[in-house]
Amino acid sequence: MVAITKTRSVTAHVPIELAERVDEIAGRLERSKNWIVKQALSDWLDQEEERSRLTLEALADVDAGRVIDHQAVHAWAESLSTKKPLPVPR
Repeated sequence: MVAITKTRSVTAHVPIELAERVDEIAGRLERSKNWIVKQALSDWLDQEEERSRLTLEALADVDAGRVIDHQAVHAWAESLSTKKPLPVPR
């Protein structure tokens, strides 16, 4: 049994240079331009969702007081180029 996936068209105007890059990659991969755009859009959406999740997680850490002092991080970073780097601040 083959699953049927509903689809809908989304139209976007893109710069010619970007469209030409899509054409080039589609040809090189022997895939349709539609497949390339769907893959790129799916990957970008996954990345944005992960960025949002990580941002919310970081804000929750700040609200809970789970932060590291800026001066401690700066001192640690500066020490990395020395013979005796400081331990990672916690």
